Amino acid sequence: MSKKNALFLSTCCLILTANVALAHFGTLIPSDDIISQGESRKVTVDLKFLHPIEGNYMELVKPEQFGVLNKGKLHDLKNNLVRKTGHGAGQKGAFGYWQDEYKIKHPGDYTFYMEPKPYWEPAEDKYIIHYTKVCVSAFGLDDEWDVPVGLKTEIVPLTRPFGLWTGNIFRGKVLLEGKAAAGTEVEVEFLNEAVPENERIKPTSDPYVTQVVKTDKNGIFTYAMPKAGWWGFAALNEASWKIPHDGVDKGVEIGAVYWVKTRDLTQ
Repeated sequence: MSKKNALFLSTCCLILTANVALAHFGTLIPSDDIISQGESRKVTVDLKFLHPIEGNYMELVKPEQFGVLNKGKLHDLKNNLVRKTGHGAGQKGAFGYWQDEYKIKHPGDYTFYMEPKPYWEPAEDKYIIHYTKVCVSAFGLDDEWDVPVGLKTEIVPLTRPFGLWTGNIFRGKVLLEGKAAAGTEVEVEFLNEAVPENERIKPTSDPYVTQVVKTDKNGIFTYAMPKAGWWGFAALNEASWKIPHDGVDKGVEIGAVYWVKTRDLTQ
């Protein structure tokens, strides 16, 4: 092989590796994570699928399920979803996402959850399903923020997932089929679109784009959030089932995703 051809192949490999390195995150971002007395009871929740720091979005078809856990009951909200289009900072062209406007009825914790339809990722030769959650606190009654929804995989917060200062530690337990998932990699990213452009993170190299921690033998992970804004945690495992693609069974990455917001400490 000539040096010229070898260099060409090496460059192609680097490009492919860079594409694979991008971390996918399902997102559920509410317009407010803490509803206080005197504030509007209406919460707008955006459902998206993206690379949080880069601002690259994938088309999100209508989810398999979307709902909210409140007072020990699951409420199906899928029929309330409205399709929207947007433009990502890191790409050209529009992408589709979904939005729900939910009215808070009484004090308590409201855990919104989403199960998307399987997303085919050709760069990784597999399907991706991210079971995503976020909790909204209403009127000071912290009653069930640590209650599991019952998804195939999910993160159950061990730190109250709201009222967090910058620098606070977030701890979560990863469940896979209802059992603690030991040794699971948890990817962590900051949602750049949620802050003004001049405050966005600009990583100097790939390892700063996606932070990675692992769960211990009890399925628990810990991470300290260094900047104010929305932080996503994606615990990734291989599903026990496969999905056919062009007549060939392909693996499925199932992610348990959780979003929390931090704010700078003020006097």
